Amino acid sequence: MPDVPLDPPRDLPRDLPRDARALPPHGEGDRALARERGLGRHPGEWAGPPVDWAAVERLLVVRTDNLGDVVMAGPALRALRAAAPRARLDLMAAPAGAAVAPLLPEVDGTLEHSPSWQLAGRVSPDPAEELRLVARVREGAYDAAVVLTSFTQSPWPTAFVLHLAGVPVRAGMSKEFGGALLTHWAASPDDGLHQVDRALHLLDRLGVPAQGTHLALTVPDAARERTAAVLSGAGVRGGYAAVLPGASCSSRRWSPAGFADVSRRLLAAGLDVVVAGSAKEAPLVDEVVAGAPGAVGAAGVLDVPGLAALVEGAAVAVTNNSGGMHLADALGTPLAVLFAGTEQPGQFEPRTTRVALFRRPTWCSPCRAFTCPFRHECLDIAPRDVADAALRLLDGKAA
Repeated sequence: MPDVPLDPPRDLPRDLPRDARALPPHGEGDRALARERGLGRHPGEWAGPPVDWAAVERLLVVRTDNLGDVVMAGPALRALRAAAPRARLDLMAAPAGAAVAPLLPEVDGTLEHSPSWQLAGRVSPDPAEELRLVARVREGAYDAAVVLTSFTQSPWPTAFVLHLAGVPVRAGMSKEFGGALLTHWAASPDDGLHQVDRALHLLDRLGVPAQGTHLALTVPDAARERTAAVLSGAGVRGGYAAVLPGASCSSRRWSPAGFADVSRRLLAAGLDVVVAGSAKEAPLVDEVVAGAPGAVGAAGVLDVPGLAALVEGAAVAVTNNSGGMHLADALGTPLAVLFAGTEQPGQFEPRTTRVALFRRPTWCSPCRAFTCPFRHECLDIAPRDVADAALRLLDGKAA
């Protein structure tokens, strides 16, 4: 077990009563005073000195997770860009998350990596690959790194890489203490906090003020032009609905039959319907299109910026709890969401755009499972209800 200093920090205010260092406060006023003066926190939270963010020249932000997680890191990136305006800001992300980088104006470059500590035991870690990651980070000559994680993840493996790479300022947040691997460590807030607010909580502890909590992405003009050509070639002329039936795991996906039913209803209401997804999601997209004659399939024909352009131009989007949901939220597209019981909505739900969120409460939620061992009761939602909500969200935009 690492050595932890048991004495209070030397800068503890001297005007506290002598026994206030050892005894718990009794009244609410005393508790507030104790919180204000740092009592009750782990001593490791006092370890790092203030960071002069304005002087940082090379900054690494780590968010090695899915596409939607990187989109939700946008407010934290915006805050860090404002605090460190001179810095080159690089994003270390998994391949799915790195694909969002062209939509984040705060990001100057990416360091793409799928770390072993994010793979849920599905592969055997390759020590040589981790050593190559250390070398790549060292080549970046970063002055500081901020590790963003969800409430189920630990920053400490990344912190070890950063330590070995010689990054002098290493900041992160967790439930458990891991010694000096992080030079600036904050204890985690409540698990139920939204992921946007969780990242901003860490930055607040680092002296970085928030620049708003809204999601925002910038779609490149070239991506808009490519997507417009795809739509034009498919005969999509007017208002359309973007239907995105994919998600990172099957437990988060509503049935293709449900998406097909909603698509038919939107088509009957006079909207074009574009069903889109990645190349790996082509069978899923094809199944939805087959069940909705007249819908346009677009699987694997758009990269992430192109998909963002598709969502941006849509009158309404229908998605699972997925990267597509976060794209629509960040781009201001009205959104109907099929939100599975794998997660608590308050941690991930859209908050920037108009949204209708559908889920059925179940005893097993939140399960965090990749596959549902039951009958997906949490997504036992009537397609009519979803389609009606999507049409209401159009706010007069339907053809």
